[in-house]
Amino acid sequence: QVQLVESGGGLVQAGGSLRLSCAASVSIFSINAMGWYRQAPGKQRELVAQVFRGDSTNYADSVRGRFTISRDNAKNTVNLQMNSLKPEDTAVYYCNAVLYRPQLYEYWGQGTQVTVSS
Repeated sequence: QVQLVESGGGLVQAGGSLRLSCAASVSIFSINAMGWYRQAPGKQRELVAQVFRGDSTNYADSVRGRFTISRDNAKNTVNLQMNSLKPEDTAVYYCNAVLYRPQLYEYWGQGTQVTVSS
């Protein structure tokens, strides 16, 4: 069982920055992939960014160049640095962890609200 706790959400003006953090209850070195997803009102949950064990990353086209995901194995955290925020980035952001053991196990955090005002 992996518990994920997000922090760092809030209200920011367009063009501003926020940094989200996700703290895991286990060593993230053993987690195959960690990522951030978001869900806006009336929309489906979508992938924002992922980071894999080898530190390769994957970004949604809508955030590439503005957001940066990173993992800190020593602190068991995954961070999402969000710059040049836009109103359309407003959503609840969820931390996600995927493990292959070899079955797939997937875990979610409780979510943190990000609101970007125009």
